[in-house]
Order: sequence, then C-alpha cells, then structure tokens
Amino acid sequence: MAAPKKGRSASAQSKPGRSLALILIALVALTGGMFASGHTTPRLGIDLAGGTSITLTAINEPGQPNAINKTNMDTAVEIMNRRVNGLGVSEAEVQTQGDENIIVNIPKGTDSEEARDQVGTTAKLYFRPVLQSQVGSGATETPSASPSTSASGSGSPSPSSSDGKDEATSPESGASASPSSSTTSQGRAVTDALKADPTPSGSGSESAKASDSASPSASASVDAETQALQAKFTALDCNDPKQRAQAGKGKTTDIVVACGQDNGSWSKFVLGPVGVDGTEVEKAEALLDTQNGTGWQVVMDFDSKGEKKFADITGQLASQTSPQNEFAIVLDDEVVSHPYVRAAVTGGKAEISGSFTQEEAQNLGNMLSYGALPLTFKESSVNTVTAALGGEQLEAGLIAGAIGLALVVVYLVAYYRGLALIALASLLMSAALTYVIMALLGPTIGFALNLPAVCGAIVAIGITADSFIVYFERVRDEIREGRTLRPAVERAWPRARRTILVSDFVSFLAAAVLFVVTVSKVQGFAFTLGLTTVLDVVVVFFFTKPLLTLLARTKFFGNGHSWSGLDPKRLGARPPLRRTRRPAAPADPKEA
Repeated sequence: MAAPKKGRSASAQSKPGRSLALILIALVALTGGMFASGHTTPRLGIDLAGGTSITLTAINEPGQPNAINKTNMDTAVEIMNRRVNGLGVSEAEVQTQGDENIIVNIPKGTDSEEARDQVGTTAKLYFRPVLQSQVGSGATETPSASPSTSASGSGSPSPSSSDGKDEATSPESGASASPSSSTTSQGRAVTDALKADPTPSGSGSESAKASDSASPSASASVDAETQALQAKFTALDCNDPKQRAQAGKGKTTDIVVACGQDNGSWSKFVLGPVGVDGTEVEKAEALLDTQNGTGWQVVMDFDSKGEKKFADITGQLASQTSPQNEFAIVLDDEVVSHPYVRAAVTGGKAEISGSFTQEEAQNLGNMLSYGALPLTFKESSVNTVTAALGGEQLEAGLIAGAIGLALVVVYLVAYYRGLALIALASLLMSAALTYVIMALLGPTIGFALNLPAVCGAIVAIGITADSFIVYFERVRDEIREGRTLRPAVERAWPRARRTILVSDFVSFLAAAVLFVVTVSKVQGFAFTLGLTTVLDVVVVFFFTKPLLTLLARTKFFGNGHSWSGLDPKRLGARPPLRRTRRPAAPADPKEA
C-alpha cells in the first residue's frame, strides 16, 4: 500500500507545470476575449462615470390593490433593462430598492437622454380602436384621417404605419382609407361604442351594434355622454403640456380622449376600450424589407391570447371607413402610432410598414417589445450625478489600497524573504484575472465597477495574502519538524488546503448573504468580494502551490538559503527524524 502512495506523490510533485500552464492559458484566453469584445476596461458605475439617477415609485391602480409585489417588480426591472439596452445604453443600471422603488442609473453617454425618456415611459401598452381623430392640433375643421402607408401581414394584409409622412396613394396603400370622414359618421362611431358592452371579451374592445330595444332614457343618457365626450374632444389642445398630461387616462373599458404626434405636430383622438393588451406582444423588432423594397418595417408576434384578440379586432376594423379602420398603439396614455387595417390579421404576426427611418422603426419596435410594464410608476426624483466626487473618492480609495498593498509587501519581504516573491507573483496573477473578468462581465451581465466594488477588491488583497501565509506557515512547520523542503511542501499542502478552503468558504458565504439581503451599491461590494474569494482559491490551487513546488527544486530554496525564508536554522528545525530498529523477537520463548 505504501508504494502506490509514494508513486502518486512523486507524480504530483513532478508535474506542477501542468497547473501553471492551465492557469496561464486561461488568462491568455480571457485577455484575448477581452480585446476581441472591444471592452478593455471595466464598465464604471454612475458614481465614477457620472450621469442621471432616476427613482421610480410603483403606484396602486384602481381595482388592483395587491399588484405591487416582488414578481411584478422584478418583471418591471427586466423590461426596463431590455428597454434601455435596446437603445444601446448597456451601461444603465436598473434595480429595485425596497418594496416599491426602482432605481435607474444612466451614465453619461450618447443615448443617455433618450434612454431616460424611454425609462420614464412607465405606463402600460395598449391597442385601442380609433373612433375619431383630428390630425394637427391647430385644425378646427372636420377631423380627417391621418395619411398612412401600406403593409402586408402573415397570410393577409396587416396594419400599416400611420406616421403622417406619406399619403396613401399607391395601390398597396389600400383604397379603403379615405382621406377624410364626416363628423356625423365619427359621432355615430362614438355613440355605438358607448352603447356597446364595455366589458372586454375575448376579441378585445369591439364596436357593438346599437341595441334597437334601448329605452328612451338609456338613449338619452348615451346621447348626453356622447355630447360630453365630443365637447371634451373639441376643447382638448394637445399643444398644452398640462392638457396633454391629463389626456388618455382612464380604465381599460373606458372611451378616452388622447394625444399623439404625427410628423412633429400634435393630433388628438377619441379611442375605444382596450382591444389588445401590450403584455400579449411576445416580440417586436425593426427589419429592413429587402424583398419588397418597402423599407424599414416593424414585425410583431403575439401570444395565443393576443393572436385571437388581434385577429378579431382587425377583422372588425377592416370593414370600417377611415379613421374607424385604424387602431392606436397607446403607450403612457399617448398615441405613438395609429396604423389602419385593410383585412383581418391572422396567424399571430403583423407587419407595420411605411416611410420609417431606421431609428423610427427601432423606437417603435422597442416600445412594442419593452413597453408593457405590469405596474404603473411615477418619477419620485431625478438627480444628476457628477463624476468629480466619485473620482476623488476613487483616488482616495486607490491610495488607501496602494498603502495597504505596500504594507503587505513590506511584511512579506521582512518575514518571509524569498517566499515573498511567490506571494507577489500570486497577487499579480489574482489582480490580472480580476481585471480581465471584470472587463468581460460589463458587457455580458451588466456589471459596473462602483466605489463599493473597489472597496471589495481592496479587502480581497488581505484575503488572498492570508491564504499564502497559511500555506507558508504549514511548510515552515514541516521544516521545523526536521523535514527537507520538497517533502515539506507536499506534506503541508493537505492541511493548508483544508484551512484555506474553510476560510474562503466563510468569506464567500458572507459575500453571498450580503449580496442577497442588501440593495443598490452594497451589492457591488458583495459581488466583488465573492468574485475575488473564488479567484483566490483558483490562484492558490493552480498557481501558488505549483510555483512553490517548482522553486523547491532549486538550490536557493531547496538548500534553505538564509534569504529564502526557509532556512532550517532560523526556523529552529529539530534534528532529522531517524527510525530505530526494535530487537528481533526470539524464536524460542525459552531463550528469552
């Protein structure tokens, strides 16, 4: 049994180069990936880069008192993250704070202002049928349908974009979209919608037929409500920010008056009850139609529930005249688009096409994909953060870290002498791995280096140095017992390994608990501490121990040079252990 154990020990001592080669290859691969990704520096948080910090507070909607919960808050964070990332602002941070708040940190950048506008658009996304419209808020005459362009759907013609730029003059644009409609027909559409059952059905909000058996009092009530709604529509001035802020509000079953922009000018609409909820849009993206040459278009995919609702509502709208053949895409109580329908859109896929620029198509696609939040939020505060204060604190932190590192180096050199070279080389390896991984984590998981994270990295210096000290002391203990360096390195490793693993496990557990129970920037400290703790184990196992095994074969360390830190005389080593033979037992007991 002794021979195999000796063989394994010799094999382990003779191949430490494999571990060193493995960790060096990993470092080279990670460094190559860092340069290939184009992110050669860690992404900085808002306290170091500067920018805008927005606090959004969730509010309870009527009839939904328990809507504010962890699931909905996490969903809102995910959607907001995708929303700003869809604009290319991957540096933004979105995270919950407490039970009702979401903190959005947008560092300075090319698209940071646009991202702030997108994140501030916190209301739900809805599809409502257009009952009446007036293009251009300055117009006071008969409302007219806004110009629209063509589209084709999956299996049937689909809604077309109504961006106010191109008139429907081509054959594909749909001859059914008349340039204007009479006030009488629009008033009739509003009246019919008021008489319809306001409760949403499987087909969304439909324009039900007026009941012939309606009582005179009910008809009078509807007429009065129609007149009130018409008066509200006539009085609405979308150029007034205060009126615009109040427009579009109401329950999903209400008929509302809303505003929207058409080619830079404000338009106003009367919109029916919600037909399709934005949460039923699975995906929407901007694509360039190279096959038909229609330019940029937005392709929407609905889930099974939304597919049926959208097919029903587009089937009903297709039989109407303009503008009752349009449906409005309403985000944050504002109409962002109102394409018209030529035929029912089936198959769960629709294309909105027209004279879109790439930016317009992408913005509409982002709104459709990432606009359906499960909660409504209000901006509690908006703060501008400058990088000057964070830069000063970072400089002070780096100076403190440099002083701490210098003291560690002085201690290692004074106490361990030659062994300090191994510790310094291990610290450099740990620092290189930490830097490269932090640079890669920025674009992959959105990790941002903030001041608490820097503090975590500085604390990690002590944790890493502590692992080296544990191993070095175990080796020195073996030398004090009278063993030479090479067997001392191998015999000390099992005991040192257990101590290092237990110590790092406690440190990692503390970092994990801190990360889970804390919020905001403290999580940066916990994440960095946990990352560097894991890297400490990797460096000690794959770099420090193999390097010491190799250096133990050299004369400087192996012969116990006075400056090696392993001099037996300085360590007070005992004389070498010698085995003594016991006297052989006599064969005959009588001879004893």
